[in-house]
Amino acid sequence: MDRRKIIIDTDPGQDDAAAIMMAFAHPEKLEILGLCAVAGNVPLSFTSRNLRIVCELCGRPDAAVYEGALKPLNRPQVTAEHVHGRTGLDGVELPEPVMAAQAKHAVDFIIDTLRSEPAGTVTLCTLGPLTNIALALTKAPDIAGRARELVMMGGGFFEGGNITPAAEFNIYVDPEAAKIVFASGMPIVMMPLDVTHQLLTTKARVAKIAALGARPAQVLVDWLAFFERFDIEKYGSDGGPLHDPSVIAYLLKPELFSGRDCNVEIETESELTVGMTVVDWWHVTERPRNVKVMRDVDADGFFDLLAESVARL
Repeated sequence: MDRRKIIIDTDPGQDDAAAIMMAFAHPEKLEILGLCAVAGNVPLSFTSRNLRIVCELCGRPDAAVYEGALKPLNRPQVTAEHVHGRTGLDGVELPEPVMAAQAKHAVDFIIDTLRSEPAGTVTLCTLGPLTNIALALTKAPDIAGRARELVMMGGGFFEGGNITPAAEFNIYVDPEAAKIVFASGMPIVMMPLDVTHQLLTTKARVAKIAALGARPAQVLVDWLAFFERFDIEKYGSDGGPLHDPSVIAYLLKPELFSGRDCNVEIETESELTVGMTVVDWWHVTERPRNVKVMRDVDADGFFDLLAESVARL
């Protein structure tokens, strides 16, 4: 496969951290042009900090980290400390990062990179709310035609929502941003809760990572132990869903996933369903198919890939 140029836009989050670790583990397949922090699971001051902590854990203090949006486009900020802890990376004590964020704003980095790299060569990987991407598209609409594709974790349909009955967290936090992105014409691949709820951090799967023994593996195990406690209590499952690494796994092994092209619209007005990804799975409308929506995943193959990736760090 060709070596993909990617930008990771993220709000770490323990599952975001796992995704970033997976990406750093495959430099022969993924060239990370930059990593952008956005407010989401926790405020921006923490997501930037956490992103730099993960870079240093992976031995990549040279990576370029950019800070983006402090809040959603026009809604009050919603965070998820109840899931991720006060810092967003609760579960293990790590040193404060030494590396600094870049001076350039994440939105300008995204625009400048998509304009300077050959058209159709840069993939946007979004692991959090879509605020940074929407701001970039609003400021520079031409970049929609320059991205190879946007691969995102967000939304849900058959599985409903995880922050409200209808909405998944990343979309709910900034539905207006999601609406801009989904209407942009950019090729989009969506990893909804329908996929990520199949990716459970069972005791057996986590034990394989723990058996690797190295520092990154042990830190990830500690993060997962903290992160999964909330979902285990909510769902009564053996382990919690590991959402964000699905994006990186798709870039590395797309054959693990299956889905179909659908029209997806974002609800921004209804009090009951704001943030819902309305997926026309059965093509009952004439609305254009704007998103490749994934529905199924080889969960064991995914966790084998995650363990293999962590072993490389």
